[in-house]
Amino acid sequence: MLKKFIATLAMTATLSMGFTAMGETQKAEAATYHTKAISVAKNNLGVRYKWGGITPSGFDCSGLIKYSFGKAGKTLPRTARDMYTKGTRVSSSSLKPGDLLFYAPTKASRPTHVAMYVGSGKVINSSSSKGVSYFYTNNSYWKPKFLGAKRI
Repeated sequence: MLKKFIATLAMTATLSMGFTAMGETQKAEAATYHTKAISVAKNNLGVRYKWGGITPSGFDCSGLIKYSFGKAGKTLPRTARDMYTKGTRVSSSSLKPGDLLFYAPTKASRPTHVAMYVGSGKVINSSSSKGVSYFYTNNSYWKPKFLGAKRI
């Protein structure tokens, strides 16, 4: 009876450690692909804006995000609107690098712009006026258009 109890206890402990390790592995994997996606986007700073662009010869906003996450091993939909249906919603106060930020002309509108949070209030995107560039979350143009954030 004692042997069965010890065996059950050992198995429970082993399984618990395995699930904890899997959870940590999943977190590490997420951190890795987010880091990779940010790196890819940063490597494209200065690339011109091109409506419908999905390559380093020119990006629109969702093209940059799709391309960057794709190079990191994650497939995303093509448009900001469709990307907004993916992932887990996060509050603006709990943003982490790699989170996607969505913007719309009005709060009631669907998202028309997507950008990626890189940390310390800094965001990378492709805009029609500047191409692939940074802005800050408190930017007077983008802040009132903020619709929400998602973690992929």
